[in-house]
Amino acid sequence: MIKTIKIATGAAALAAGLSLSTTALAADTTLIVGTWLPPTAAQNAVVWPTWAKWVEEATEGRVEVKIEYDVGHPKTYFQLVEDGVIDAGFSYHGYVPGRFKLPLAVEQPGLGVGAEAASVALWKTQQKYFNDANEFVGLELLGMFTHGPGQLMTTKPVDSIADLKGMKIRIGGGVQAEIGERTGMAPVSAPATKVYEMMQQGVIDGALLPLGEQKAQRLAEVTDTLNLIPGGMYLGSFSMFINPDFMEDLDPKDAEAIRRVSGEKLSALAGKAWQKADEDGLAFARETGVNIVEHGADATFNQDFLKLADGMDEAWIESVSDRDVDARAALDELRTIAREYEAQE
Repeated sequence: MIKTIKIATGAAALAAGLSLSTTALAADTTLIVGTWLPPTAAQNAVVWPTWAKWVEEATEGRVEVKIEYDVGHPKTYFQLVEDGVIDAGFSYHGYVPGRFKLPLAVEQPGLGVGAEAASVALWKTQQKYFNDANEFVGLELLGMFTHGPGQLMTTKPVDSIADLKGMKIRIGGGVQAEIGERTGMAPVSAPATKVYEMMQQGVIDGALLPLGEQKAQRLAEVTDTLNLIPGGMYLGSFSMFINPDFMEDLDPKDAEAIRRVSGEKLSALAGKAWQKADEDGLAFARETGVNIVEHGADATFNQDFLKLADGMDEAWIESVSDRDVDARAALDELRTIAREYEAQE
């Protein structure tokens, strides 16, 4: 069942060892959010705390939000929320291949925008084109987002795309798997939280990750070279979700209040936070002395990658042919929304 905690008085809450804000002392319900990233990550330092404040304000203190760390492997969070072990959480779609095919539209190379614009575009596209496919059955979506452009970080210099052949590179699933196959790298599947140790011990030669991880996971300490290309090699897509039974058990006005501070608003918040994390991560990498190679649009490294990525749109469209959606129209509209949003910033 859902872990809903009834609190009679502030004293009882303190006796139970719960850390409550002033607004939450009179809360009727505690909403448990599970997370698998460290407290320093943008999702935990910015996104969940900000959303928690929104929820508590919108429900006039009747619902408080509590964050629980290290509940399980990130790929299990969809199931943990479905089963009511935690009330809400987030995860990366690529960790459960085959279930979430449609959000990978935003991961395709060439979108050319930051995480905030991509996140808003993904949310809107999900609402218009993807909801009826029921990929999130058993869950209620709170928001969707992407991290910033995924780039190549390695423990030794890499001068060309051809150099990647045979290299042991960490990938997180999703579109990264297709990139790994096309480059001929030896892909190693692992969550971001394991990359530091794997790079330090020589288990992998590098990783595909957003720049924020240079600081959040201290990867600048084990990275020799960052190869940066415009727009990155891919985007990584995530969703934030809540147990439908938890929402149903709430007073309808509180459930509706939570929905009001979620959706596009929460998606934009998450994208913006992860985008800022990339800026901080790049600055940290520079301070730490990482060799940063910025390839321009016309650089051979970038052009070779674009040639390698040619046809990935069609591959994604074919992969979702069993979903009964207009995939081409969805992909085109997603890109239009993202680029128009970016242009307005």
